[in-house]
Amino acid sequence: MKMKFARSWIESVLLFVFMPAAVLFAVALAAPPAMSQAQHSPEMSTLRGGITSALPVVGRSAEAIVAPVAAPPASSSSVLTSDKGKLRILVNGQEVGKEDFDIAPGGGGWVAHGSTEIQSAQGAMHVTGTLTLHDDGTPVHYEWSTSGPKKASSTIEFNGASASVDLRLQGARPYTQQFTFTSPRVVILDNNLYYQYSILAHLYDWNQKGTQSFSVLVPQEMTPGTVTVQSVGKQDVNGKKFDELVVKTEDIELDVYLDNLRLMRIVVPSSNAEILRQ
Repeated sequence: MKMKFARSWIESVLLFVFMPAAVLFAVALAAPPAMSQAQHSPEMSTLRGGITSALPVVGRSAEAIVAPVAAPPASSSSVLTSDKGKLRILVNGQEVGKEDFDIAPGGGGWVAHGSTEIQSAQGAMHVTGTLTLHDDGTPVHYEWSTSGPKKASSTIEFNGASASVDLRLQGARPYTQQFTFTSPRVVILDNNLYYQYSILAHLYDWNQKGTQSFSVLVPQEMTPGTVTVQSVGKQDVNGKKFDELVVKTEDIELDVYLDNLRLMRIVVPSSNAEILRQ
């Protein structure tokens, strides 16, 4: 199934610090979920920027099938490596937020945690996300929360190729949604939590190289989709050599720069946004 990402959504949320109507600043990639007509909930709508805005019916669910990806490797050795750092978030050259992140062994596999604070005219917004993974990089559990203009939280349990989402919004009843993928290997790329691009880089097959496709889930949007990733080799960035990955949808492209798989920089040219490691 071919899925199309919404360029206008990505560009609009990048203007969070300048537009009062936006709720989140994000570079995360999103695509409309493919729901069957029998399961689609008309009450369910998405507020551009990452928080579901409607009051959905308790217990109603929808299923999405996304494009196939490669099966997890047979080897039991981990594809992940430990990392810890801080990221600066810039739009039009101005710093609008910071992120602290940590990726380390734990929970019988790996635990990756990020905490981001975004400043805007509406005040500070805080986002946290904790992702538990198997050694092969497949997700086990994910939870996120936001505080600021809008408060929300969610947990996601992965069971093979299925994901069960429990969403809790301020002033609304809990909402549950089920996603079914064609492979357990699903990449989490959530709003405002850029450390997750480091995990995407670890899942990329650097020996095979070339263009590789990944199914992704944007939890704050409750939206699945597909991205392609391609290595373009070593690039000179301010006198330093970094490996560059180009991450694409049909509508937008971003560049991820790495130093021995350590996330150093993300650039979104179409939105003049940049994420820099301190």
